[in-house]
Amino acid sequence: MIPSENEIVVEAWNTVLFDKFLRFKHLLVTGLSSHSDELLRRGLHRPGERVLDVGCGFGDSTIRIAQQVGPDGEAVGVDCAERFVRSSEQDAAAAGVRNARFFAADVQEDDLGGPYDHAFARFGTMFFMSPVAALRNVRRALKPGAGFAQIVWRKREDNPWLHEAELAVREIVPVVSHEETTQVHCGPGPFSMSGPDMVSAIMQVAGYERVAFERFDADICIGRDLAEAVEFAMALGPAGEIIRLAGDQGERLKPKVIEALRATLSRHERKDGVWAPSSTWFITARNPG
Repeated sequence: MIPSENEIVVEAWNTVLFDKFLRFKHLLVTGLSSHSDELLRRGLHRPGERVLDVGCGFGDSTIRIAQQVGPDGEAVGVDCAERFVRSSEQDAAAAGVRNARFFAADVQEDDLGGPYDHAFARFGTMFFMSPVAALRNVRRALKPGAGFAQIVWRKREDNPWLHEAELAVREIVPVVSHEETTQVHCGPGPFSMSGPDMVSAIMQVAGYERVAFERFDADICIGRDLAEAVEFAMALGPAGEIIRLAGDQGERLKPKVIEALRATLSRHERKDGVWAPSSTWFITARNPG
């Protein structure tokens, strides 16, 4: 039986992508949390509330929310990948957080276990093969009048830590589309929710109201030194996917890629590591009622 596109994406996050994310967990959690910390410090979640964290990844945002809602509340992290769920459970236990729970599910169609007082997603909504179906399913798990806050990447040009690396790799490695390979892939990609007009339309079709966008910029560390920044770019994001999907040819061209990425990323090098600008949308919306 031929796997569906969604099954291919889930397999990617459970295998090759999880392994790469785990390798660079220290950079991902620190860098991504600079955006979520800004949004979460605004008092979105109150003690005693139940909050759904969509696409929870390593669960650090879920743990932070659990601490905010306190022992009478609950933070529930959902991810398509069982390995992320297991990792999140281990980190929550290590942190002594007992009101964080995690489960694996297809957000596009599975029961998400509501009703919730609020939903949150940090870079967890850009990879859905059917975003309307997924966002509608999240809304159905919310109480009437409940809010949904998302963080997504803005356009490529405002995120040079990803875009500059992608351009450098494209000059060297032939780009292989998902349709041209049997390899698993991550889905639509990190910039699929970067356009406010398109995302507003998706949210409204999914049944939300009061959709609003706020820009937030922050420099993030993409490597403790230049060598690690190059490894990070070669493993993750659009640049990493171009290399991986190119297969043997991508492997053969790695020496040229390394040279090009060192030249590209060195402009962001500082004494305390490699730091590059990043830019996101904070998207807020409400379930009617």
